[in-house]
Amino acid sequence: MAKLKTAYFCQNCGSQYPQWTGQCKNCLEWNTLVEEIVEKTSSKTPPFSKTKQSVINIIEVEAIEEPRIKTPSDELNRVLGGGIVLGSVTLIGGEPGIGKSTLLLQLALKMKKKIFYVSGEESASQIKMRADRLAEVKNPNCFLYTETSLEKILHEAKKLEPDFVIIDSIQTLQSQLIESSPGTVSQIRECSNEIIKYAKENNIPVFLVGHITKDGQIAGPKVLEHMVDVVLNFDGDRNHLFRLLRANKNRFGSTAEIGIYEMVSQGLKEIKNPSEILITKKFEELSGNSVAVTLEGNRPMLLEIQALVSTAVYGTPQRSCTGFDSKRLNMLLAVLEKRAGFQLGAKDVFLNITGGIKTDDPALDLAVVASILSSNEDIAISEHFCFAGEIGLSGEIRPIAQAEQRITEAEKLGYETIFISNLNKLPKKKFGIKIVEVSKVEDFHERLF
Repeated sequence: MAKLKTAYFCQNCGSQYPQWTGQCKNCLEWNTLVEEIVEKTSSKTPPFSKTKQSVINIIEVEAIEEPRIKTPSDELNRVLGGGIVLGSVTLIGGEPGIGKSTLLLQLALKMKKKIFYVSGEESASQIKMRADRLAEVKNPNCFLYTETSLEKILHEAKKLEPDFVIIDSIQTLQSQLIESSPGTVSQIRECSNEIIKYAKENNIPVFLVGHITKDGQIAGPKVLEHMVDVVLNFDGDRNHLFRLLRANKNRFGSTAEIGIYEMVSQGLKEIKNPSEILITKKFEELSGNSVAVTLEGNRPMLLEIQALVSTAVYGTPQRSCTGFDSKRLNMLLAVLEKRAGFQLGAKDVFLNITGGIKTDDPALDLAVVASILSSNEDIAISEHFCFAGEIGLSGEIRPIAQAEQRITEAEKLGYETIFISNLNKLPKKKFGIKIVEVSKVEDFHERLF
């Protein structure tokens, strides 16, 4: 008979302790340890695997390209590195209502494969209502199963033999081997172990939906993210239309690529050329607006930067950012005041990246400074100008990565002038756009206005 013993697990990081303590020594959170029953079977397992493995030199290993399943979504294929790898387990997280279930349901309805869609949060009728609203293409081989028991789900999956499995969500599953409620560290660890084992043994790709905590981290033990092959993060502001799909971990491809979607009444729509949508063509001669040429992975994008500089009314100046790092904004303001002599210490500064896009590309610095100077002096920037450059603490404008791609993207969208650092090593070929090379913030201000 199986022996039962209890242990204490941190509900924040998943660390295990033999007895209760007030504070977790790993994540330093207080009162997060919960007692759970851990089952240990009496059957003795052999210490080594029965399959014969031999030591092999890495030079002799033959590189085999993993077979992939192309999805109907080009953006998802881009983020995954070309498609879904057979036998892979992908975890997708995001805030409630951001579009995780919508994305996977659209995928299930448009793929020409046998899909096993498991939902522990919605009934079959609710999923059917959403499917009727979303799908342009109906998949006759999409099968629904509303269940939270892990054993029943795996039994039905083995009987159905699908090509693709979607589980929404991992926090709702419960294994009979663990005597704790769904969503606890033990349940998530046990359920994910069995699902990964099923995916690898049957060579079937599995998508898991994961809830996130208030800190933006995927709920449950951190080991869950280590166990799966791919971790995707679906983020964006629910008050805006655009959603960004990023890969935080990908064993089969790059983590630098992003996918961009627009939330419409029919579901999620792919954005093939985000620059044309994110940029307002007419500024109506308003000060404080500029266009930045950023890079997400290998995809160049143009973003509109808005700044508002006004006299502080309440004594202490305010600094507010949307989509941009507030600490970096403070650094840029200090550089403008110390190196270029602009008196901004007693003024409110508000900064916004339109469309709800969040990015940390340092090449946005030059466009941010241009918007701040434009609003401070109340002089509009020409709508034919765009900017790409990083600003250092000494006021120098530093070179950026892949400058040629950024220039080509700006030229393709009809911009006439781009401001970049004079330290960028550009090819000798001629561009159809005027390139203004600047070295310092003081020179940049003189050449801009």
